[in-house]
Amino acid sequence: MIGSTLKNYLVEEMLGKGGMGVVYRALDTKLNRRVAIKVLPPELVKDEDRRRRFVQEAKAASAVNHPAIAQIYEIEEEGDATFIVMELVEGSTVHQLVARGELDLSSAVEVGIQVGDALARAHEAGIVHRDIKPDNIMVTKDGHPKILDFGLAKLLDEARAPDDEAASKFETRAKTQAGMIVGTLAYMSPEQARGIPVDKRSDIFSYGIVLYEMASGRLPFDGASALDTMHAIAYEQPAPVTTIRADLPFSLQKVIDRCLRKKPEERYQDLREAVTDLKRVKREIETGASGGMPVLERVKWWFGGLSTKGMVYVGIGGVVVGAALVWMLGGGGGARSRDPFTLLLPIGVGLMIFRRVRNRGQIEVRKFVKKASTIREVRLVTFHKGEFNVVADKPTTRTYVKLNALLTAANARLYRGEPMTMIVRDGADETATRTLLQSPGVQFVREDRGGSSFFRRVRKGA
Repeated sequence: MIGSTLKNYLVEEMLGKGGMGVVYRALDTKLNRRVAIKVLPPELVKDEDRRRRFVQEAKAASAVNHPAIAQIYEIEEEGDATFIVMELVEGSTVHQLVARGELDLSSAVEVGIQVGDALARAHEAGIVHRDIKPDNIMVTKDGHPKILDFGLAKLLDEARAPDDEAASKFETRAKTQAGMIVGTLAYMSPEQARGIPVDKRSDIFSYGIVLYEMASGRLPFDGASALDTMHAIAYEQPAPVTTIRADLPFSLQKVIDRCLRKKPEERYQDLREAVTDLKRVKREIETGASGGMPVLERVKWWFGGLSTKGMVYVGIGGVVVGAALVWMLGGGGGARSRDPFTLLLPIGVGLMIFRRVRNRGQIEVRKFVKKASTIREVRLVTFHKGEFNVVADKPTTRTYVKLNALLTAANARLYRGEPMTMIVRDGADETATRTLLQSPGVQFVREDRGGSSFFRRVRKGA
């Protein structure tokens, strides 16, 4: 295929191959852009089932619009060749990042949040991926994850024909043969391993395996043989990630545990819930408040497994005691209501809230700079007219993931105004750095170890 042309696409090099096809880098000669094309191998062209599933990949992926899902441009045929034209995603797979140790805890959680949100969007469109694994999640050079390969996707709902043919309907539900095992062994759900029908909760189990591997660097189910691995997936409990890495927060363990429940009805029923819980984990990590077992869990452990109903009673008792203390300290409310201080208090609180809302942008800039300064590759941060400029020394994927997460979080907390933007400069030369140092809005300059002499020379020259 190298050097040949399919329609208006010039094939340049092979990027990878698998059971569903071969992926090439190609040049779109009409639009002068690089794309990826996935071609069904010629020897499988006559296999009608594979051809149908190959075409379904394009339909499934193109039905979902999300920044963390690789975009499908079109599906084409030329002669006996059927191929999908898609966004060319350059970077590293999550598998490669884990193997190289380039995903720390906060980066792993951030990737998990974005991938979970994208999968939730696919599930809302009635699509089950059925092959979620680190090799099918690419992280771009600027730190954005993208889910690839919907070749095993299963459309759950009927799709309606165009309006001018509304009288007819066509079935797009994948007809996977009963008992057929589809997916990648180490990342299968128990349902897949047993060859029974699956729904979106199967993706949630596989997603939990990916979270487990990103957090611990290990697979939760890894037997000596394929049969051992399938048995472990279906029946055995994995070691808690907190026993593999002592620094992992218990809240992350809870998210992973709930994803990896053997019974589908006991898992998260919607990945939006998992994403919400992961965002709490992220806040714990950022604030340094993450730690071991929470107080309520510890109390439950002390009482040897207190039931949920018992925990509710404990909570109600705590509320009653708290309310009684407030009533006693407040003198029952009657006398305090006539105190002038009681009238001034809400006014003061209101002014404090107004001040924080008014200065929210400045607060978020300071938070961003403070957290960005803890990233060792970051040498300089400026902020002017709503845009951050970050100079980084040999930034890794982890660097970009962290910076993107900081910017997203800062914009999410803004009450008003336009969202802030960011430019990351990899290895800016002396002239560009001097220009930034002379510009308004310098927020942070690192002057330690390797970077000190360079920045002092530049600042002296300025």
